[in-house]
Amino acid sequence: MRTTGQHDGAKVALFLGDKLISILRDDFDHITYPNLWDLPGGGREGDETPFETVARELNEELGLPLPLDAVLWEAKFEANYKPGAWVAFFVARLPANTVTQVKFGDEGQRWALFDLPSFIALPNRVPSFGARLALWQQQTGGLPD
Repeated sequence: MRTTGQHDGAKVALFLGDKLISILRDDFDHITYPNLWDLPGGGREGDETPFETVARELNEELGLPLPLDAVLWEAKFEANYKPGAWVAFFVARLPANTVTQVKFGDEGQRWALFDLPSFIALPNRVPSFGARLALWQQQTGGLPD
C-alpha cells in the first residue's frame, strides 16, 4: 500500500461488479455532511494503517470484508474538515454477487447501488468524491473489464 502514516481517516469507492455502493448519512446536525450520500469509511482508530481503517469501517458499516487484492487504486488527500490532516481514498472492486452479503450497520439511513455517472451526478453527495473519482478515472482509465 502506498498510503501510510498518521492519517485522519479513510474512504473506499467500492464497486460491486460495475455498481458503486453508497450510504445515505444520518440527518443529524452534529455530524459532517448530514443527509448526503457517502462512501464507506471513517476515522482512524489507534495505530491503524489507512487500509486497516477502511477495511474495518467497511465491515462495520456494510458487513463486507475488503481483501487487499480488491484494491485498484489509492491516494491521499487533504481532509476537507480539518486543516493539516489527510485522509486516504481507495477504489476497490468485489464481485457483483457480493451484494447478497451486505449487512447494513447502525450508521446511516440506507444504502444503495449506483452506476458511476449517476453517483457523480447526485446533488446530495459528499462534494469531494466527484473530483477524487475523476482523478482515479484519469489516472487509470476506470474499471477494468
